[in-house]
Amino acid sequence: MKITDTNEKLKQIKCVGLASKPNATNLTPYYKKLKELFLQYNVELIVETKSAKFLGCESVSFEDMCKRSDFLISLGGDGTLISLCRKSFEYEKPILGIYAGQLGFLTNIKFEEIDSFIDDIFNKKYKIDTRMMLEVSLHVKGKVEKLVAFNDVVFSRPKLSSMATIEAYIDDELMNSYYGDGLIVSTPTGSTAYNVSAGGPVVYPLTKAIILTPVCPHSLTQRPLVLPVNFEIKFKSSNMDTVIIVDGQDTYSMGDFDYVSVKIAPKEAKLIHKINRNHFKVLKEKLHWGKK
Repeated sequence: MKITDTNEKLKQIKCVGLASKPNATNLTPYYKKLKELFLQYNVELIVETKSAKFLGCESVSFEDMCKRSDFLISLGGDGTLISLCRKSFEYEKPILGIYAGQLGFLTNIKFEEIDSFIDDIFNKKYKIDTRMMLEVSLHVKGKVEKLVAFNDVVFSRPKLSSMATIEAYIDDELMNSYYGDGLIVSTPTGSTAYNVSAGGPVVYPLTKAIILTPVCPHSLTQRPLVLPVNFEIKFKSSNMDTVIIVDGQDTYSMGDFDYVSVKIAPKEAKLIHKINRNHFKVLKEKLHWGKK
């Protein structure tokens, strides 16, 4: 069974960049262990400014870290890794997620596994998975602001007492009108996040697809929809207070824009994993599949 879509390996490892969970003060032992391990291989470990403040070490700017590093380490939970994937998007650097969070769908290296996995990396016993991302374009008065999303883009009602009306267009023709609590536009990787909680499908993360899942729609005929990635979808809302939430991290108001369009991003995220990591085993563990 093919569980990865690439045989890519790192060309060299001379410098590694690290970004940690914001405001976390208990991650210093992780940093010290990584620093010691990389020194054994004559590899420099550099830390971006905000993380260094809490890890008690010297820092470099985020941009400098991305430019100099051969790969990046995300130290924290899935949210930390998603943030790093988005911020480092233009640099196309592979990212290793080290688990120090709560759920761990994406970050699968635990503290006690750091020694052995760093050795595996230098012995080329790892894989690099590529994950599609979404390009989100915010259009206003002929100008465009572009963002990227790793998991999802959510169009949500602004408050409990109101509803969201979201119109979706393909090739400038109305495809559907969603009336209810909102709409989730998800990547396959993000299908196990908010999407699955709203009744959307679980999609294998290496699939190339865009998933639209209505949130508590006021119609029994509204169902999740999976689209191929050659579509670009334009979204408008008659309720200008409708909120746009990108990966649960950035929030915008629909009223500030003429429309919002979503399509597959021109680059992909690259995640470093154990060579034997199997996504179905992850699903069984995290979603308790097969439990009696």
